[in-house]
Amino acid sequence: MRALVAIPALNEAAVIRDVLLSLSKVQPLDDVVVIDDGSRDATAAIARGAGAHVVSHAINLGVGAAMGTAFKYAVQNGYDAVIQFDGDGQHRPEHVADLIRASEHSDIVIGSRFAKGGIFKSSAARRGIQRFIAGVVSLYARTRLTDATSGFRFAGPRAVAVFSEHYPVEWLGDTVESIVLATRQGLSVSEVPVGMNERAGGVPSQSVLRATLYTGRILFILVLASIRSVPPQIRALKLRDQKAAA
Repeated sequence: MRALVAIPALNEAAVIRDVLLSLSKVQPLDDVVVIDDGSRDATAAIARGAGAHVVSHAINLGVGAAMGTAFKYAVQNGYDAVIQFDGDGQHRPEHVADLIRASEHSDIVIGSRFAKGGIFKSSAARRGIQRFIAGVVSLYARTRLTDATSGFRFAGPRAVAVFSEHYPVEWLGDTVESIVLATRQGLSVSEVPVGMNERAGGVPSQSVLRATLYTGRILFILVLASIRSVPPQIRALKLRDQKAAA
């Protein structure tokens, strides 16, 4: 299986070189693409200089749009799978192999900060919200998930086919709504425990107010995802798979 590591990045000039250097120990940088999502700093130039491929958005479109670009890039360049990897230093390269191994049994594998008793430092309010969201998304996925908002994940060939045609672009849709979209197409989702670092760049939001707004947004996304019509190109993919299976 030919796997592409996709790194959505916005103004990560301070850390992107170190991220790519650590990633290069487990993944050839020729199979890494940085989606520069409208950065106003030297993110793109540094990533390109380090040896990664770079695709740049003229303006900031969000993580969902960046990953949509990554899935299209994967299909256009003959990749079978896509591994989403953060550009802020949180994700640990040694867990890439864990996601790939677990993909033998799942279309999508999520790297969970909380599976099997894992602990990741976050505020009590944010952690409570994450547990609640994971519980709700687990109902949609019909499997127990502990970290539905994790951006460290593997998408196999069937998921790449779906996501290259349509990928949610709303804020947080890239994590939560993409799971709902995938399960509505009959794709399987699982997770593996991973360790994560404190972010090396950017500022996380930890306030109770932000966590509450975050929850409301997620719930709204889940409602939309459950009632939104499946895009016609995705229905065509499903029909094609059903005919192939028959």
